[in-house]
Amino acid sequence: MSDSNDEHAKAMQQVQTEHRAKMATKTKAERGLVLIHTGKGKGKSSSAFGVVARALGWDQKVGVVQFIKGTWRTGEKQFFDRFPELDWHTMGDGFTWDTQDREQDVQAAMAAFAQAAAMMTSDEYDLIVLDEINIALRYDYLDAQAVKEALEARARKTSVILTGRDAPQLLMDYADLVTEMTEVKHPFQAGIKAQRGVDY
Repeated sequence: MSDSNDEHAKAMQQVQTEHRAKMATKTKAERGLVLIHTGKGKGKSSSAFGVVARALGWDQKVGVVQFIKGTWRTGEKQFFDRFPELDWHTMGDGFTWDTQDREQDVQAAMAAFAQAAAMMTSDEYDLIVLDEINIALRYDYLDAQAVKEALEARARKTSVILTGRDAPQLLMDYADLVTEMTEVKHPFQAGIKAQRGVDY
């Protein structure tokens, strides 16, 4: 057993040495980052809200603009309503298959984008989540180049997370971090509906 522990300690010392050498080559960004959560798998918005919780834990100012979900009642909205330092704007009219009105969807997306752009340039926020903006981009309710320009014009300290399937390549190329959620298995495929507290 002691031989095994000694070998483990030596291996971990080597890992530590390599990690410290790698970290010595890195620098602090000194600016906010752009993160994209995309892909067909579940967890894009959930992951973003985890980052919101992290930022609030550091007493940072956070904003959320929801582009699609409309008045749908969710656990995350009810929970984050308890935090006065978080500004939450639900501006979509609901899922696109519910509205069935392109003009209405475009107007809602443009209003949400105007809100988001104003927040990004205000220098008031450490983190802003643009929830499901990629869906608005996928349906051409918004222009990807305009979104990129708004990201470029954001306050230096402000990090932004964009969520939703099918993020445009232009924005993925610009982002600092891109995470693609991959669906391996989903209860919906087995006939199970979304569950309160797990899915919304």
